[in-house]
Amino acid sequence: MRILLVEDEPILGDAVQSSLRLDGYAVDWVQDGQSALAALRTTDYAAMVLDIGLPKLDGLQVLSNLRAAHNAIPVLLLTARHTIEDRITGLDRGADDYLCKPFDLGELSARVRALTRRQPDLAQSIITIGNLSLNTSAKQVQLDDQTVELSAKEFSVLHDLMCHAGQVRSRGQLEAALYDWAHDIESNAIEVHIHHLRKKLGSQRIKTVRGMGYKIEH
Repeated sequence: MRILLVEDEPILGDAVQSSLRLDGYAVDWVQDGQSALAALRTTDYAAMVLDIGLPKLDGLQVLSNLRAAHNAIPVLLLTARHTIEDRITGLDRGADDYLCKPFDLGELSARVRALTRRQPDLAQSIITIGNLSLNTSAKQVQLDDQTVELSAKEFSVLHDLMCHAGQVRSRGQLEAALYDWAHDIESNAIEVHIHHLRKKLGSQRIKTVRGMGYKIEH
């Protein structure tokens, strides 16, 4: 799952990016409002963490442009402004939630999880297909009620496939969901993750659609 982080404070931005990556997200980090809008035009994100006080274009202007373009991405607004009026303004401009600085990284992670669950295809915290279930909150997978240990990337691949059960997911779509700009992607990375998932979940669980990608049936 891919997140856009818009924060101009280097220390805070690095801390937030690292924390969200530990939670299994791919995180693209930009440091001004214009770069945020450019990223949103070219990439699909599950959510955006947006600071208000940004150079070039502030967070509230980014929000206004975003909603005017009918982009419904969930937005968590970061603000150092503590008045009720400032919070109301952010919500009225289109923010889904806000967090006042300074904040706890654990709380930020919880709020991001809550935002991504609001999307129709990600709304369930537990996804079940046959004898396989995936719990997004606990980061746990069970097969026949037995816990299966997966790496963070394996979990993310499986999550993407189960969210789109019955649909073919191309290698490019899976890469976009798993890797942010800072990562060099090896040409066979997705194939390696699929191979490991098949060893752990059964060779017939994930189908290869030749020339197109992979899918899990309902």
